Amino acid sequence: MLNLTLLLQAPAADYTQFLFPVAIAAVVYFFMIRPQQKRSADTKKFRQALAKGARVVTIGGLHGLVIELTEETVVVEVDRGVKLRFDRSAIAREVGTKAPAETIA
Repeated sequence: MLNLTLLLQAPAADYTQFLFPVAIAAVVYFFMIRPQQKRSADTKKFRQALAKGARVVTIGGLHGLVIELTEETVVVEVDRGVKLRFDRSAIAREVGTKAPAETIA
């Protein structure tokens, strides 16, 4: 005799086996990959928008004032007369407000 309960349950088991990995992939994408891509894009925009007079912190924790910019590098004054050149990628964030124009000269 043919067991109908086994025939009816088989397609449901295949469907759930397919649905679980898809659900896991969606969770990984929306909670891990997508936020990282957004942070990366925001960081890239920030580094492109750097301007003279911005008070910044490098990835090493050095605080300073941006006094010169090129396409690849940023010159940061960390103390009077002490100027250091960094790659733009070494600038982590901007702190405080922009410095007055007379201090940049």
